[in-house]
Amino acid sequence: MSQVPSNDKEPLRVLFCVGVTQNFFDLPATETGPVWQAYGQMMTALATMEGIKVLGTMDDDRLMVGKSDDAPWTFYIMADVADLDTVVAACNLFRTTMVGQHRLWKYGKIEARVGRALIIQGA
Repeated sequence: MSQVPSNDKEPLRVLFCVGVTQNFFDLPATETGPVWQAYGQMMTALATMEGIKVLGTMDDDRLMVGKSDDAPWTFYIMADVADLDTVVAACNLFRTTMVGQHRLWKYGKIEARVGRALIIQGA
């Protein structure tokens, strides 16, 4: 995995929220494999991008079943990211990762929550 470049600027703490949409669930069971492979490609590409350090992932699939219209999402990726342009590039993977003749965004969506690490002073 790539490391966030060390500089004077603190990295952004980013929660990438990923949802599987109805188009995925409309597929016959025999056609879902390529979509899961594309999700794997997207996650590998995100984790190896310059300026991103993935801190962890969480799959919400046991308590949230079905398509994601909004929160709760299907799965989450927590990462330290060098800058906002890198966050945008990571989200853009849904536009550039292909599933056959379609882009991954046909079957899912991504949204980024950007903040900073919570540090409680004096604790």
